[in-house]
Amino acid sequence: MYNGLLHAHSGLRWLLFLFLIIAIIKAFAGWLGKKEYQKADNIIALILLSFTHLMGVIGIVLYFISPNVKSMKEAMSDAFFRFWSMEHGLLMLFAIVLITVGRVKSKKATTDIIKHKTGAIFYTIAFIMILWGGVIQPIILKHSWF
Repeated sequence: MYNGLLHAHSGLRWLLFLFLIIAIIKAFAGWLGKKEYQKADNIIALILLSFTHLMGVIGIVLYFISPNVKSMKEAMSDAFFRFWSMEHGLLMLFAIVLITVGRVKSKKATTDIIKHKTGAIFYTIAFIMILWGGVIQPIILKHSWF
C-alpha cells in the first residue's frame, strides 16, 4: 500500500505542476492584459484545486504510514528525517491553503482583473513553496551538497 501511494503521490505531482503553471500563466496574462475572467480560467482553477486536495489527502496518509517519518525527538537530530517528518508536510499544507484561498478569493472577487490578480499572487507563492519543499530541498538532501 505504501509503495502504491508513494508512486501515485510522486506521479500526480506532475499533473499538479502542469495545472499550477497553466493557472499562473493564465492569471498573469489575464491580470496584466486586463482580460475577462473566462470559464476556462475557472475550470483550470477548479482542476488545480482538485489535484491539490487529492495530493494533500494522499500525502496525509503517507505521513502516517511512511518509514521516513520519525518522532519529533528523533527527527530533529537528522536533516533527512526532519524534512520528511515536519518541513515537507508543513510547506505542502501551507501551499494547499494558499491554492484553496486563492481559488475562493478569486472566485468571489467582483472584477475580472482582481480575479486574475488574486489567482496570480496566491498560485505563484504556492508554486514557490511546492517547488522548494517538493523538488529542490529533497534533491539537496539526497545529494548532501550542503
